Amino acid sequence: MDKIQYIKQQIVVPEQSIQSTLELFSEDCTIPFIARYRKDYTGNLDEVQVEQIQKFSIQFDTIVKRKEAILASIEEQGQLTDPLKEKIIQSFDLNEIEDIYLPFKKKRKTKADVARENGLEPLAKIIMAQKTDDLTYSAEKFLNSQVNSSESALQGARDIIAEWVNENIYVRKTLRRKFQRQSEISTKVVKAKKEEEAAQKYEQYFDWNEPLHKTASHRLLAMLRAVNEGFVKINISIDKEEALLFIEEAIVKYPHHEQTAKQIKQAIADAYKRLLEPAISNEVLQEYKLKADLQSIGVFSDNLSQLLLAAPLGEKRVLAIDPGFKTGCKVVCIDENGNLLYNETIFPHAPQKDTAMASKKIRSMANSYKIEAIAIGNGTASRETEFFIQRIAFDKPIQVFVVSEAGASVYSASKIAREEFPNYDVTVRGAVSIGRRLQDPLAELVKIEPKSIGVGQYQHDVDQTLLKQELDNVVMRCVNKVGINLNTASHSLLSYVSGIGEKLAENIVKYRTENGAFKSRKELKKVTRLGDKAYQQAAAFVRVLNSDYVLDNSAVHPEAYTLVERMAKDLKVNTEHLIGNKSLIQQINSNQYTSSLFGIHYIQDLLKELEKPGLDPRKKAKVLEFDPSLRTINDVEVGKVYNGIVNNITNFGCFVDIGIKESGLVHISQLKEGFVSDVNEVVKLHQHVVVKVLEVDHSKKRLQLTMKL
Repeated sequence: MDKIQYIKQQIVVPEQSIQSTLELFSEDCTIPFIARYRKDYTGNLDEVQVEQIQKFSIQFDTIVKRKEAILASIEEQGQLTDPLKEKIIQSFDLNEIEDIYLPFKKKRKTKADVARENGLEPLAKIIMAQKTDDLTYSAEKFLNSQVNSSESALQGARDIIAEWVNENIYVRKTLRRKFQRQSEISTKVVKAKKEEEAAQKYEQYFDWNEPLHKTASHRLLAMLRAVNEGFVKINISIDKEEALLFIEEAIVKYPHHEQTAKQIKQAIADAYKRLLEPAISNEVLQEYKLKADLQSIGVFSDNLSQLLLAAPLGEKRVLAIDPGFKTGCKVVCIDENGNLLYNETIFPHAPQKDTAMASKKIRSMANSYKIEAIAIGNGTASRETEFFIQRIAFDKPIQVFVVSEAGASVYSASKIAREEFPNYDVTVRGAVSIGRRLQDPLAELVKIEPKSIGVGQYQHDVDQTLLKQELDNVVMRCVNKVGINLNTASHSLLSYVSGIGEKLAENIVKYRTENGAFKSRKELKKVTRLGDKAYQQAAAFVRVLNSDYVLDNSAVHPEAYTLVERMAKDLKVNTEHLIGNKSLIQQINSNQYTSSLFGIHYIQDLLKELEKPGLDPRKKAKVLEFDPSLRTINDVEVGKVYNGIVNNITNFGCFVDIGIKESGLVHISQLKEGFVSDVNEVVKLHQHVVVKVLEVDHSKKRLQLTMKL
């Protein structure tokens, strides 16, 4: 099987599309570039399909590399036969490959190794041949200085047989299938830790069992976290008697030889308890853990994508507040591009409660710096600060937004923040981050490690390598979907642009610092180490707003500039007149301009872009008004309806901020009437919703909400 055939087995994509995509990857093309500008070459594959081809290509290479290592190891031992080699080459199931390799795998000295050293392997072979029932006579032939009785000889033989049973490919494969389909997961509390306060959040799993294949991903990850923290013990098991009966039927050929059958059955029981059950149960648990990881990562990815593509306020002057009580509220004023203009600390709340002076300072800053919007962090003292701001009589209308602080503290203490604001402390940096998030969530959030943004479930428990790979893909997808301003983008934002990366991003910022703003896309080629390939991959995803050439502020790739000019010429207008002129663009016959490079999909996308060049796919920011009577969980009334905003989505429901510190859970069953299989079908992150309170648990500070009004 070659790579294309392997990938075709995993996903429903035409063979030619797979081959074309792999060719583009071999030419160092990126996923965003392939998905957007090489649709005709790939057969109109979307970004997700291109990502899948890349994923399974890497998976194929990993399997091939492992097979090569195994073949080399067995050959080094002088035991590689042609049939064995062929069996390994033909298999692309890693479990099966490892099962084949198991007898040749270097391992610590086993009971079977000791028995072989004592000369008992021939006796084990006699028993497994199952042609005699006079085992006492046979065993006595193998007595020596290390083996002083028939029972000792038989025990050693059973140790060897147990190892053979463990290495039996058919037995392992069938048992693995039984564990995958029939196993039960159970947990028991560690009695010594049962009363600990930290253990109480896992109370559900103090005595729990359910079929493993029915275990929801969030429950499995919760159980495993409880195990890792030492509060419960976990077990994966199938019906032992049924498992032993299956192995016996597979191994015992002549049950009428009672003594021989008895010895083999004893060896089977030992093999199952000591070798097979622990290994396969752990293997299957890890398999289900991986599935749970992937589901959890999928939820996190969807949430992150929605968060990064959240509505930006745009280039407005913002006054941002990081609220606090005792230490005061840190206030910053930032300009249209997010540059810090001024910072101040005010104390409108207890214990100082210097409300008059705080109001005066806020009004003064709003006037002096021509503030157009106010962003308030949603942490401690958020609602109190919002009420304080709303009571100020400004000279002109100013919109007030409550902004998520999740990850702001991570940014404020980061190397990026220190480099941006070397002369300011973490509180000022955090406030700036809050303001910038309102202006452009995407540009600001890319500076924070994605898993620190706090919009997932169990993100710290899943495979961290898989998580990072997927989240990096999500960030790259979002950045390139929106496009970035080449002259204002930070190093962090630039590094996610197709074909750029960390080093070239540094070089772009350095060039910009030394030479001033870029005047055109073509000027990118002057950046150190940014060659033709990087330019090809990156150019269409960056915008130069004040370029002399109008197409530099669009998603039109420079390779298509002459094509657009030709279209304009055929319509007897200049390029500037064609762009945004829907009636003119609709006169263009797509088929007239197709070529080997510009297929019909390319032309159609190009015409859509010419209609609305540089259009930001994100919506505009909207203000949500929380119920003014709500300040703490004690103000929440069961049965009452409140405005809220979705601030996290999981497999089992969504969390809604109704304007207090604690977010309420809308369980998946409470999202709408009827069955819901996917939470994202009903709600999106940052969506404004109306909810009714079902239950308030003051002791655990939990809210149960419903959207079924």
